[in-house]
Amino acid sequence: MLHDAPQHLRIADYNYPLPDERIAKYPKAQRDESKLLIYRHGEVSEGCFCDLPSLVPAGELMVFNNTKVIQARLHFHKATGALIEVFCLEPHTPHDYQVNFATTHRVTWTCLIGNLKKWKEGRLEQPVQVGHRTLLLTAERLGLSGTGHEVVFDWGDDGVTFADILDAIGELPIPPYLNRDTEEADKTTYQTVYSKVKGSVAAPTAGLHFTQRVLDALDARGVERNEITLHVGAGTFKPVKSEEIGGHTMHAEWVAVRRESVAALLAHGGHCTAVGTTSVRTLESLYYLGVLVHSNPRLAPDDLHVPQWMPYEYAARHDAKLTTCEALQAVQHYMDAHALPVLHASTQIIIAPGYDYHIVRAIVTNFHQPQSTLLLLVSAFVGDDWRRIYRYALDHDFRFLSYGDSSILIP
Repeated sequence: MLHDAPQHLRIADYNYPLPDERIAKYPKAQRDESKLLIYRHGEVSEGCFCDLPSLVPAGELMVFNNTKVIQARLHFHKATGALIEVFCLEPHTPHDYQVNFATTHRVTWTCLIGNLKKWKEGRLEQPVQVGHRTLLLTAERLGLSGTGHEVVFDWGDDGVTFADILDAIGELPIPPYLNRDTEEADKTTYQTVYSKVKGSVAAPTAGLHFTQRVLDALDARGVERNEITLHVGAGTFKPVKSEEIGGHTMHAEWVAVRRESVAALLAHGGHCTAVGTTSVRTLESLYYLGVLVHSNPRLAPDDLHVPQWMPYEYAARHDAKLTTCEALQAVQHYMDAHALPVLHASTQIIIAPGYDYHIVRAIVTNFHQPQSTLLLLVSAFVGDDWRRIYRYALDHDFRFLSYGDSSILIP
């Protein structure tokens, strides 16, 4: 057994009662008027989210995930009348998100298929109106690909990009636990006000509370804001079905970190406040990417990947570990050597009790599902106090999950 390895943790120990009526089906009319639970040095209290800037130390570095949710659900009707849903998970060819979205004529994606039994073979067709053009979008299933099915989309027009296609007929994928259809308002409310880089199939929901008013107040306080990118995959909703978390396979997610972000972290001693668990996963993965390139500076950029259990294996094998700043400097040197203004990588990191945080020292986050990997991440940060935090939230009428209320966690 690995030192401090969490594989034998029982997921049933990370359960709590969450009645359906406590799950927020819609957001607050004003984003920053949601409730804010404040956990600071073991004490629990509450306020309004608009008060958040007063809780962040002047001069702190605050890191946001600037990913943008795509309209990833496509619906096709077969000649028989059967409805087939094709849920675009991640690009296959071209593999780079931005290149794929800018591609015209034909792309391939890894997809989930709804009503798969009705689509044994053949092409699906759907007319698409883009501006003044009417195109015929076809979808053909090529076979299994990792977590889903490889699907090639073809629309035969060199003047229309795949981003145009998704914008024209795609549906925004709101979380399944909302138990309702996507509405027009979700196109705005299920995006952060600072979203920029298309690619997620779920929102980084801690960021949904921020308004320009709150961002301006952070600036006025002297808080430095920086942005990274993690494209949230559908695996974020994947339940842990194994009794022990060692039997759970984490989904891989695509991350991008600019050289300026690495420099900002180093300027702040390697520490920051993270907005959302996706920012946490990216930042903590950055430490382990530093470990990888420190030990293997010639590692190809395409091979940058943080495996699920790497943190615990590294802790077990190395008495003298890289400091946070040493790992970040290794990333910086690697980016310089490879002339990379942006570091692209994938991560499967699982953060659970037994994990040692390296970069993140405070987290802004919503309230997560029982028995989820996100609850494990919170427990790794605040220990068993997660139970007190969630009991307080339940007892004080906090709203839960994606459109629910927020918290700031300062151990």
